[in-house]
Amino acid sequence: MQLARWAEIIESHYKKPMDIEWAKDGIENKLYIVQARPETVHAEKNGKILEEYILERKSEILLTGTAIGTKIGKGWVKILENVKDIDKFRDGEVLVAEMTDPDWVPIMKKASAVITESGGRTCHAAIVSRELGIPCVVGAVGARKILKNGEGVTVSCAEGEEGKIYRGLLPVKIKRINLEKIERPKTKIMMNVGEPEQAFDFSFIPNDGVGLAREEFIISNYIKIHPLALLKNKNLKLKVKNQIEKLTYGYKDKTKFLWIN
Repeated sequence: MQLARWAEIIESHYKKPMDIEWAKDGIENKLYIVQARPETVHAEKNGKILEEYILERKSEILLTGTAIGTKIGKGWVKILENVKDIDKFRDGEVLVAEMTDPDWVPIMKKASAVITESGGRTCHAAIVSRELGIPCVVGAVGARKILKNGEGVTVSCAEGEEGKIYRGLLPVKIKRINLEKIERPKTKIMMNVGEPEQAFDFSFIPNDGVGLAREEFIISNYIKIHPLALLKNKNLKLKVKNQIEKLTYGYKDKTKFLWIN
């Protein structure tokens, strides 16, 4: 509640959406606001224009991983083993690394795409790539061995959850649709929401509501506890019980945690 109040005060002061970072001091046990800057990920995004990236031609798939975003990028491969080699990276190259951390951001800003061997949807490379609006493939095992410095590749995150790295610089078409100019059909259009995190973006597409939401993804991504584990938790291992206790802190009746969320 304290953070929420502070967020309202900060946004009221700057009169715009703000990206606010905070910390809790482990010794004083107090909350602190450590940074506030204009929010750009959603604020600068034009929700009225829908962009669809389409590969006009495909080639050999060199490797795959988890797709971050829905764009396609291409360029010359640059494999970096250490962030100290930042001066060797050129604008428009495809960054290939084992993983990234905040020190890599200056390089990532210049990249046409990012490929990492480790990490998932919530790793540093994924989060920063989303913010920068560049395609990123994480968990591409063996990328530093399979790909070669200087070879041209096309990184596609526009073909579902699997990101694909194609050989060569392939032609890409960007289809832009002005949603304000689309005539509304007589039939009601309902949305299928697979990943809960897509709901915000889907809300900008003309629709008449949600027809199907994948409940199992909501449970696994946000609630994080199987319903049966809340109903019948007597036979669970102590480690699992402790995890549930931590997630449901403040709920006397643990079964209510699922329904409230």
